[in-house]
Amino acid sequence: MKILTTFATTLVVSLCVVSGASAQSKDWSSIKIATEGAYKPWNFTDPSGKLIGFEIDLAENLCKRMKAKCEIVAQAFDGVIPALNAGKFDAIMAGMNITEKRKEAIAFTQPYGRTPSTFAVLKSNPLAKLPEAGKVYSLSADGAAAAEKSLNELKPLLKGKIVAVQTSTAQANFLEKYFKDVVEIRQYKTTEQHDLDLAAGRVDSVFASMSYLKGMVESPGNKDMMLSGPRYGGGALGFGVAVGLRKSDPELLSKFDAAVNAAVTDGTVKTMSMKWFGFDITPVR
Repeated sequence: MKILTTFATTLVVSLCVVSGASAQSKDWSSIKIATEGAYKPWNFTDPSGKLIGFEIDLAENLCKRMKAKCEIVAQAFDGVIPALNAGKFDAIMAGMNITEKRKEAIAFTQPYGRTPSTFAVLKSNPLAKLPEAGKVYSLSADGAAAAEKSLNELKPLLKGKIVAVQTSTAQANFLEKYFKDVVEIRQYKTTEQHDLDLAAGRVDSVFASMSYLKGMVESPGNKDMMLSGPRYGGGALGFGVAVGLRKSDPELLSKFDAAVNAAVTDGTVKTMSMKWFGFDITPVR
């Protein structure tokens, strides 16, 4: 019996060693990256159905730096984190901001983009006259008091209005935190859906990232829309857009982080952001 027990113990230990060695030996030469495919200009599809955009270009660049063969797939944004942790793909590049809540579920690289969020309205709507248009506030650290004062001044102006936002986003969390008792928050699965309701006057405003809204209001079909009010960043709105990965893949995190750092440092992110956004979204260090 003692011999059998010793043999069984040795077998279990051996299997654990083999399993551990196998897990550690993954070279990540092949990586599957998920994106939304419906968040222009971060990631979207052209008329042929091909995925294009800032993050598609950046993902391809990062993969070259990592010497990896990458497959980029479309995934609905509201289910992207559970799908990552379920092993359906290896990384997320979908305009996803780093937030404290998301950090509980997944790991992030350093950010490769950062822009504030603001309101888009129809020019004919009273909200077109929101004060402090274009002024930027930070909800982090020293700027938080001034930002919250600004938010409190907006509340009576927004009272009773309908504000649209994409579901499962940092912007949705921001509205819930600061305006849930003031406005009707209407959540949409995609940005295209809330844009259509804004154009039709079914909502008073859309709240989203400047990186998205700038292109939206400047498109030929949206000449009746404009940006309005202050711009906010940090805090509930997150700390920049980054690659999301499973916490159980530290080697892959290290590879992506080094590649992102290189792309930011050598100006690749700036060049790509000027191409897709018309302004530099490179995070300030």
